[in-house]
Amino acid sequence: MSLTGLFLCSFLVIHLIGNFQLLYNDGGVAFNEYAKFMTSFAPIKIVSYGLYGSILLHALVGIGIFLQNRKAKGSKYAVRTNKNNSKAAGRMALWGSIMFVFIIWHMSMFWAAMKFRLKPDAETGVKDLYAEVVGAFSHEWVVLLYVLSMVVIALHLNHGFQSAFQTLGLNHKKYTPLIKVVGTAFSILVCLGFAIIPIVMYIQSMN
Repeated sequence: MSLTGLFLCSFLVIHLIGNFQLLYNDGGVAFNEYAKFMTSFAPIKIVSYGLYGSILLHALVGIGIFLQNRKAKGSKYAVRTNKNNSKAAGRMALWGSIMFVFIIWHMSMFWAAMKFRLKPDAETGVKDLYAEVVGAFSHEWVVLLYVLSMVVIALHLNHGFQSAFQTLGLNHKKYTPLIKVVGTAFSILVCLGFAIIPIVMYIQSMN
């Protein structure tokens, strides 16, 4: 759970850097080239399969932990720490479930468009995913759902980032406060970065 979570955190940073190209004032040229590279460069494609597997594995292990804590909570031998773990696992399961739905929704709009719906330009061979994103973020409800999803992801990341280091045995009274600060900063900055993009693009679509 910890290893897949940290791997997905690193992916979020890379994904955010790529998405910031949506804000370039170049009509989507840089972003479309980035999208083509990410879906055609063989090593990246191999890593992407690992990403899909990590998402599924992370979700399945999370469900297992939630059920395990639920079972422990119902036992007459359960101690207070089990109750606390059950509550934490319950929150993470709820946030994780919302995230999983968001990922499916997100991929159905953009990943599926890039893979199946869009046709490459006859001259350049590049698909115009930028236009697809602009069209999606011109709708208020899409922007609102996207931003609200980022809030949920930030909550999930904030707890998960700290828990990952603790689970891996890297919890220490000297370093734990720093890990908590870094985890909180990471969850806020990354999700804020993702949230800013649709907001800016929606405002641009109104002009």
